[in-house]
Order: sequence, then C-alpha cells, then structure tokens
Amino acid sequence: MRFMMLVKATKDFEAGVWPDEKLLSEMAKWTAELVKAGARLESGRLQPSSQGVRVRYANGKLTVTDGPFAESKELIAGFCLIQAPSREEAIAWAKRVPFQEGEIEVRPLYELFDFPVDAAEKPDGWREKEEQIRAAPPARKPGTVRYLGIVKADRDTEAGVLPDQKLLAAMGAFMEEGVKSGVFLSGEGLQPSSKGARVRFSGSKRLVTDGPFAETKELVAGYAILQFTSKAEAIEWSKRFVQVDAPGRPGAESECEIRPFFEYEDFGPSEAVERFREMGAGTKK
Repeated sequence: MRFMMLVKATKDFEAGVWPDEKLLSEMAKWTAELVKAGARLESGRLQPSSQGVRVRYANGKLTVTDGPFAESKELIAGFCLIQAPSREEAIAWAKRVPFQEGEIEVRPLYELFDFPVDAAEKPDGWREKEEQIRAAPPARKPGTVRYLGIVKADRDTEAGVLPDQKLLAAMGAFMEEGVKSGVFLSGEGLQPSSKGARVRFSGSKRLVTDGPFAETKELVAGYAILQFTSKAEAIEWSKRFVQVDAPGRPGAESECEIRPFFEYEDFGPSEAVERFREMGAGTKK
C-alpha cells in the first residue's frame, strides 16, 4: 500500500526559518533507513505559503488569491510518499521522524483497483493512460520550477464518493495533455481522512489520533507534482484544472493551492544535504 505523509506547517516554517544542521542530519539518517527498507518513493519540502497561490472556481467565476494564508496549522510544509504493508507500519515510520514539535498526517492513496471497472470505459481510456504514466513517469525539464498542486477536500471526497466516468475521462484527457506538454510529473488522489491518522510531536512524545478530521475545507483530497517555467504558467494551468475538476464537485466548486518546492540549490552547503542528494531523496531535481 502507498501512503502520503503530509507534514504540517509551523510558524517557523511559514516565517522561512531553516532547519538547523542537527535536525537535517537526523532527517538524513531517518531517510536513509526509509530508503534501505525500500519504503521511500518520493519526498519534498515546499516553500512557505507566501510563495504560493490559490485558484478557485465557483459560480462560474475564477479567482486567484496570493499567499500567505492564515491557517498555518493546516498548511502543508512538505510530504513523503512511502509504501508499507499496512497502515500501522506507515504510522510507525511517521512516529520515528525526528521532530521535537509539529504534526504529520498519514493518508493512504487510491489505487487503480479501488475504481470499479465501468462498462462505459473505452480501450485506451483514462485507466490505461494512468497506468502508462505510472510505469514511465515524465522526466524533469531544465529551466523549470517544480510545484505541488494541492486539491482541497469536500464533503464528497470525505465520504469516499468516487468520480464518475465522465469526470475521470475529462481529467484523464487533461493529464495526458499535461504529460505531452512536459508539465505533469505525477499525481494521486488521497483516500478520506477517516482512513488516516495524525501523529503529533511534543519532545519525545508521540500522540496518534485516528481520523476522520473535521476541517474539511483545509483537508487534502489529492495532489500533483508539476513543472513550469514561471509562476504565471503555473497559475494558468491551475485555472484550467479547477474548471475541469469543478463539474464533479458539490456546488460545482473547486479549489487548488500551488506551491513551489525547495530545491538543493536553495540550501546552503551542508553535509546532511549532500547525504540527501546522494540518496536521491528530499528535494530532488
């Protein structure tokens, strides 16, 4: 099973305070253990919400709101995508993260077998295209900046309502265009928060709370890793995404937050950062 660890933002993160060398070193050690166990798939640290935007489509209108955003305890600072045989083992990995404070939300991803095969599906349809992307992920392009597109939850996603075939086909066509344009790198849907858990850090203490969680507007329903040549290009693709996504949402409303990643070049010289680079982990190119 695949699980997403969503690292919640803190005041220091939103203020642009960098981790010290001790924490970076401890994180490098934890990541090395994850890699050695064959559990790590992808990870990244996001820039503060002041560098991001939210694109919303509602009542037939598009709105773009620049960061920063106020609800820091629900903002995402980074993520780690892992594979584990069970939810319990995924939580165990999260509990071993060397944080002294903060919170990590652990959520399983949807897999293709979670979507029932519909008689209306066509050969070489959205399912086959998704399989092809997963089998051969698009490559990074020089001169681009990576962004994480975060799709907000609603009452249907929290209830586990799956998209219908019409929306799946429309989203599949949009993703295919993104792949051909060299924009789309990867993306997944997260299962409802009722299937997840949160690990709260306080010194050496670890408090695990099972979902569901109440703040639906700030929960994550899905994500995409994208690459663009400019922030303006990122916004234009996000505008198109929410218009494709909205028809399948309650009230025909959709909101997407886009945030740039930190890359290796954003960090100063550091032994820990070099260890991340050697492992192909962390903020990778």
